[in-house]
Amino acid sequence: MTKRIIERRDRPAGPSGGGAGRGQGVFTAFGLAAEASPIAAGLHIVATPIGNLQDVSFRALNVLAAADAILAEDTRVTKTLLAHYGIATPLVAYNDHSAPVIRPRMIARLEAGQALALVSDAGTPLVSDPGYKLVEAAIEAGIPVTGVPGPSAVLSALVVSGLPTDRFFFEGFLPPKSSARKARLQTLGAIPGTVVLFESARRLPEMLADAAATLGERPAAVARELTKMFETVRRGTLPELAATFAAEGPPKGEIVVLIGPAQEGMAAALTDTSLDARIAEALRHHSIKDAAAIVADETGTPRRDVYARALAVAKARDA
Repeated sequence: MTKRIIERRDRPAGPSGGGAGRGQGVFTAFGLAAEASPIAAGLHIVATPIGNLQDVSFRALNVLAAADAILAEDTRVTKTLLAHYGIATPLVAYNDHSAPVIRPRMIARLEAGQALALVSDAGTPLVSDPGYKLVEAAIEAGIPVTGVPGPSAVLSALVVSGLPTDRFFFEGFLPPKSSARKARLQTLGAIPGTVVLFESARRLPEMLADAAATLGERPAAVARELTKMFETVRRGTLPELAATFAAEGPPKGEIVVLIGPAQEGMAAALTDTSLDARIAEALRHHSIKDAAAIVADETGTPRRDVYARALAVAKARDA
């Protein structure tokens, strides 16, 4: 097997980046073995494939091979990527459950001069995964944080959706309950750009039904299994897509939903019914005054008008 050295001149090794043995890792790509060149000490945020393992960059492979350890959301998932490229760097589970305990230990390792790589199950870390607090803690401790860009389900879905790309807003997952989901969709409907959502396949039909009922004839797209063998992108209006998936049932795989901005002339104002629904939801957890302030801020409706509606909704509820 041919062996080659991949040189790194952008981050030379030195006093800040040289733990014992760092840079001695090896990875394989296209049938060639490459000795990882040294990387600087600090936290490296590494994007990994969202499906197709060939989407990983050479720089990402180098960092993963040269790091002292890789912090992974699910080590079982990351092992598949590492095994494919012959990388033997130790793995540490870093997820919602382990983070409170693991985070101080990793900060201590970083302060000692180690280089740690942070990855998610797929795509760019920190997007709907628990990495943000680690980055925040590292910055507060004065530890260098470096991004290694690459695959992203958000951008991959956006560019094939056929929807406007000049402005977009990433929401992540909507609330699981219909009433809260509709309230959030109503707020998102005022955004003058494409809204990108993650959704579970199981909840997709009911989520699209709520979106159609709340936002009407918006253009939309549902991207499934991006970069994988069974990648599909369904495009249409929200009512059309809601009808399609109501008939077909929940699909399989990873889902990204994209909703276009309101078309010119499309009513964007809240109806009295939807405003009352949002107020009623807010009153479940807040006083009349606070609920009115929250809904007014979220919808842009004058606070005195929302307060008047809140009084009426509360009175009807109590009666």
